[in-house]
Amino acid sequence: MPGFPLISLEALTERIASGRSTPAREIEQARERILAADEAIGSFSRLAEPESLSRASPSGPLAGVALGVKDMFDTFDMVTDYGSPIHANHRPPSDAALVAQARGLGAAIIGKTVTTEYAFASPVPTRNPHDLAHTPGASSAGSAAAVAAGLVPAALGSQTAGSVIRPAAFCGVAGFKPSFRLLPTVGLKCFSWSLDTAGLFAAGIHDVALLAEILSSRPMRVSEQTPVLRVGLYRSRIDGMLHPDMQPAWDRAARALEKSGCTLIDIAEPDTLAAARQAQERIQLYEGAVSLLHERHHNGDKMNPGLRAILDEGAAIPPAEYDLARRAARAGRRETTKLFDTCDIVLAPSAPGPAPRIEDGMGDPAFNRLWTLAGTPCVNVPAGLTSSGLPLGLSVVARFGQDARALAGAALLEACLRD
Repeated sequence: MPGFPLISLEALTERIASGRSTPAREIEQARERILAADEAIGSFSRLAEPESLSRASPSGPLAGVALGVKDMFDTFDMVTDYGSPIHANHRPPSDAALVAQARGLGAAIIGKTVTTEYAFASPVPTRNPHDLAHTPGASSAGSAAAVAAGLVPAALGSQTAGSVIRPAAFCGVAGFKPSFRLLPTVGLKCFSWSLDTAGLFAAGIHDVALLAEILSSRPMRVSEQTPVLRVGLYRSRIDGMLHPDMQPAWDRAARALEKSGCTLIDIAEPDTLAAARQAQERIQLYEGAVSLLHERHHNGDKMNPGLRAILDEGAAIPPAEYDLARRAARAGRRETTKLFDTCDIVLAPSAPGPAPRIEDGMGDPAFNRLWTLAGTPCVNVPAGLTSSGLPLGLSVVARFGQDARALAGAALLEACLRD
């Protein structure tokens, strides 16, 4: 496996607080790791200039944290091209709101991580650090791979269907998609205004919870108190897609939670939620065609053919069909809320299985669509490896607005699997 050991954000901030390291040293070491290992992995599209890094604040809760930022977020000191030749050399005049918040809290924006073109439907040069012949996942692939390779302790990503949770699962790291709009998306290039959600990557659940607490200014950090939870095992209509290694991993995780004192509850997917999953894709396609209307009309010949075909498909969706999908989404959100009347968290696969080989694409977001549409907090928990050494991931989902509960449940699962 190329790269370095995973970097704990908790341990890094403790080193700095205790005086055993300094922000400048941590940032310089991150840059050295990237220069040494990223040629093989390809997680970064560009790095910040040293003089820009030297301006990072030496104080603040994220001082010394070298943060990778998906190249869909605007940065005033680096080119932001959204993974597209159409925006080559585009230099935004200001940071995206979330990037500005991170800088204000002391983080050093070490570089821009690779994204697919406009975060949709295009190949990327990034490789999975666990096996370079395999994909690291969807449009936040660069962010997930950078954390998994031990290049940076944390990174920003975004999810419209499954682009935080799925890459986190494929790369064996913690990924957190918060409740819709918990983190700002101002300055994030829009694909779907109903779905786009900013997300976070870190080595483990405690690390991503710490980052979420600092960036959101809300209590997210995981306590040492072990919660006893009612865990819903979400049996969806698409479980037939699961890889042979995924079902046993799901079963092992459920048994481990039960052994810790949790109560397991089987949940059969209702018709309303099956319909909502299908509606997610129609909403995404329709809104993507509208969001990228200018680019498609004026520079469509510069887009990769896969993206252009997707946008053409979205443009052909009648408004009446889009409105039907929105109604199905609204009904799905109501039904998702009802799930949590009988359970505290839901446990479900983060992806059909391990990362596919590069030539087979970037994986299927089918298992992520519903939770993105519902706007619920979702955390990927690394759930072991296949016999060939590729990571598997499971999602812990909680009711909308109960992000701290999702993270606490994910931390419990992480501990149970470790023990």
